[in-house]
Amino acid sequence: MISRPPADVLAAFECTGAPVRLEGGKGGTWRVGDVVLKPVEFAPETPWRATALAAVTDSAEFRIARPLRTRDGGWTAGAGADGQSSSGGHPVAQEWEASRLVPGHPDTSRPDDAIRAGIAFHRALAHLPRPEFLDLRTDPWAVGDRVAWEELPPDGSAAARRLLDPLLAERRPVELPAQAVHGDLPGNVLFAPGQPPAVIDWAIYWRPPAWAAAVAVADALCWYGATPGLIDRWAQLPEWRQMLIRALVYRIVTHDLAGRWTPDQIAAYQPAIAAVLS
Repeated sequence: MISRPPADVLAAFECTGAPVRLEGGKGGTWRVGDVVLKPVEFAPETPWRATALAAVTDSAEFRIARPLRTRDGGWTAGAGADGQSSSGGHPVAQEWEASRLVPGHPDTSRPDDAIRAGIAFHRALAHLPRPEFLDLRTDPWAVGDRVAWEELPPDGSAAARRLLDPLLAERRPVELPAQAVHGDLPGNVLFAPGQPPAVIDWAIYWRPPAWAAAVAVADALCWYGATPGLIDRWAQLPEWRQMLIRALVYRIVTHDLAGRWTPDQIAAYQPAIAAVLS
């Protein structure tokens, strides 16, 4: 678990007060007043995301957590220097990024509202160019995404292949425009009374917006108690069946690479696969 942000980082983002660890995520996110600090996970991604979010205009359909610059104008800070690196090009310490706190709490029982917020968020991002850092990512999520879109061959454990085989048999080519999308909406949309939903922790992918909605549906079916009627409510989205197939392939491959299977996890995917393929 990531330790609390050091004093140099707090000073860089002009935070005052004691850091308080926030629940959820990977256990490394901290709040100091109305500032949220989290460790940088992939250095090339942070400045691209922060620059893009800083330019998003206010909307009646969604809120965002506004990224914050350091007192020296950078998007990240590490102990000893405000987002600077040593002469050898290696960070001097764990780098941190910051954003303004947005009120609200996740509610995974509201997948339709999360999807609607995601659609509005994606409209605001449609002009962005494809980020080059996507080609550098090799984490399980990036690999799962590439397998889903036939950019890598499927491989994995016997448990994963049993889940994947019927999906891969029904996968067909699609031609839809891609853009920067949020690939992990359900737990990253916050709800607060009287305010639009807030989209946080942007997991960046370059795919059709309908695929991002399909990932939210797949997650809701597998983990959050949604019924198959959720599939039908979004059937107007383009290439919907193929988007759902790719969403499930993405999640299954990622799960296979990131952790071990339990019988309950396998059982959670099976009804969703049956519903999508029926």
